[in-house]
Amino acid sequence: MARTDEALIVIDVQNDFCPGGALAVAEGDEIISRINGLMSDFATVVLTQDWHPADHASFAANHPGVAPFSVIDMPYGPQVLWPTHCVQGTSGAEFHRDLHTDPAHLIVRKGFRPWIDSYSAFFENDRTTPTGLEGYLRNRGVTAVTFVGLATDYCVAYSALDAARLGFGATVLDGACRAIDLNGSLAVARDQMRAAGVVLEA
Repeated sequence: MARTDEALIVIDVQNDFCPGGALAVAEGDEIISRINGLMSDFATVVLTQDWHPADHASFAANHPGVAPFSVIDMPYGPQVLWPTHCVQGTSGAEFHRDLHTDPAHLIVRKGFRPWIDSYSAFFENDRTTPTGLEGYLRNRGVTAVTFVGLATDYCVAYSALDAARLGFGATVLDGACRAIDLNGSLAVARDQMRAAGVVLEA
């Protein structure tokens, strides 16, 4: 029987992050079957969904002459400029068709403010503007969270680091995630998570 104090957080399993998408993560669709199988093991299941306006400041297309994957300084710190992805209302922003969405108790949409990106399920990238997920979990009596999804080194890692910072027990199932690994970002993210007390499991 699922423990009532544990939640599964499924990060951004959307078409644009899967093969064929605008910001595809290699083998991103291969984790879906395992994620679906995990849902019945948790009393609380949350899905996150990137949900950007077309004029989002993190899109390279909105910075003329700047190439995708360049890094610029924003008021909240360094920002990777991404290919346009997960635009509100487009097929790319939809959950992958194979992902079971019916078991989800909550869907958290993030990145909808045009002037700030949002990797974490808990906070915008300024690390202070909340999504509301923390309060939802605490109201449900959740003390431990397990993360799966896309991508390990960005949205999963940011979410896990914030969960640990907020006092939740945090676990990342590495085998149920896939990474972008931009300029060594995966190794950096894993080191940061371990240092913060996040448990990395296969």
